[in-house]
Amino acid sequence: MKLGNEATIEATIPLSGTLDAESGPTERQRSDNSCWTLPLVWSGVAVTAAVGCIGFYREIFLLWTVWTSDSLRSIGILIPPLSILLTLRVWKQLGWERKGSWWGFALIGLAFGMSALRQFLLVNWNVGTASVSLLPASSPLFFYWTGIIVLFAGWRVGRQAAFPLVLMLLATTVPSSVNVIDLQLQSVSAHVARGFATLIGFRPTTPALRLMFSPDFGMFIAPGCDGIRGAVTMGYIALILGYLKRVSLRRWILYVSGAVLLGYVFNFARLCLLVIYYKIALGHSSLEQVAKQADYVIGSSLFLIATVLFLRVARLKDDKKDIQAPFGNAPTTDLAGMWSLVGKGAAFAVAVTLVASVQAQGLKTLWADRNPLRWSPDLVPKQVGDFILSRTWYEQVAGIPVMETAAYSAPGSSEITLGIWVGHDPYPHNSQNCWMARGLSAGERALIALPTAYGQNVPFDISFYNDGATQTVVATALCSPRSCRQYPIRDDNKLVVLLLTRPNTATVPGEGGHPVAIIVRIDTPVKNASESAAYQDMSAELRRFVSGLDLSQLSKAFQ
Repeated sequence: MKLGNEATIEATIPLSGTLDAESGPTERQRSDNSCWTLPLVWSGVAVTAAVGCIGFYREIFLLWTVWTSDSLRSIGILIPPLSILLTLRVWKQLGWERKGSWWGFALIGLAFGMSALRQFLLVNWNVGTASVSLLPASSPLFFYWTGIIVLFAGWRVGRQAAFPLVLMLLATTVPSSVNVIDLQLQSVSAHVARGFATLIGFRPTTPALRLMFSPDFGMFIAPGCDGIRGAVTMGYIALILGYLKRVSLRRWILYVSGAVLLGYVFNFARLCLLVIYYKIALGHSSLEQVAKQADYVIGSSLFLIATVLFLRVARLKDDKKDIQAPFGNAPTTDLAGMWSLVGKGAAFAVAVTLVASVQAQGLKTLWADRNPLRWSPDLVPKQVGDFILSRTWYEQVAGIPVMETAAYSAPGSSEITLGIWVGHDPYPHNSQNCWMARGLSAGERALIALPTAYGQNVPFDISFYNDGATQTVVATALCSPRSCRQYPIRDDNKLVVLLLTRPNTATVPGEGGHPVAIIVRIDTPVKNASESAAYQDMSAELRRFVSGLDLSQLSKAFQ
């Protein structure tokens, strides 16, 4: 019996071991493997997705320039991280579902293709003087992020996260066409501020004065005073808050429109409080020196109050229940699912590596272009007629040199500034648009052909501005090495598709290169003479200076 029992035991152990080997790893073993395998795989996916952004370096660089140089659109820097976080929040609510589709690769390929296409194709819709891009810089980023979600999470997660995914398209926050209403809003803000000043006995002495209200320390009624910045910020807060609260569409629309209106109304309060500050500060040098800082304090405090008031209203319960997908546990890890995830991650890494390696050289070139020494002051003429070069400098946007600038002086004349735009704009740069964006409308504007050196007659777009302290004449010409031409005027409603012959530079056939914007500017302090007389005198100085310019050679030097 003893021997039999021992034999039985010995026979049972190998049999049990054989069954375990055939049935594969236990649930506990699979769980232990996933503890380190899954985090490793997802970390690789996250790093690969970040590296893939090299393929969109042009779009990211353009967006970064807009965010850091345009205060109205600076809030856009928060949109991409918000889009990513809100999308991951939905994915978590769905239990980190992994029903990814290989169709995600099609969206990722579309993103890279769209980025390449944007170098050579410009698709805009022109509405009067405004132009809306139908291929915005944020569109490749939207398809890229959407493709990643579809590839690894699946279509269901993509549908549930539709709002945060579409939010990526709003990285520019507002289209450039908003400048069309900017001047009207500035005019309303200026009238409110002036009316309140008159009401409290602080009437501005000059009706056309554009400074608020003392030329020594006054603030310019410009885009920062039109209320758009606060209204846009409040609108985005309401847009995202309405999504998080899952309110009804009707209440969501009321949230956004009410927040925009609240932001704009509080801008009126800010201007009125600033008028009071200016009345108190006049004659007190210590207060005059911190006038701009006072404006920042007043504006930020009012904006905080407006935000708190809106949030209190938004806390009111909606008649629609807060619908949220239940939080689920992480999906069980099976061998087939793990290999599918690894396969998608490997294919994604290969595709991203190929694109990033191709785009790396372009990124290196773009970074080298940030060096201001790329442009030499030797390219500008040392003398123009009887005007002698006195100094040169660079004008920059977000740290990028965009204009070579030189100042010239002559006996009996004001200092004249010559600027050559070297930024790579898809459309030719016109400095008059910059003045409009700053809130100044031209008192006089005309297209006049002026004689230049060697008998050239060049059409100049000439404008006259008066901000209450300084009178300015700005003349802009668009010249290639062989000829100069009139600026294109976009005054109709139509779809414009422009094929660029090389990235970011529209070369005109037969003109020997791309057109270069050349700007001549004259500034003088406001005097007692009428604006018409000042304009005539400054126009005569402009003719005198331009008569010594060889614009064809100047354009050739800056190709």
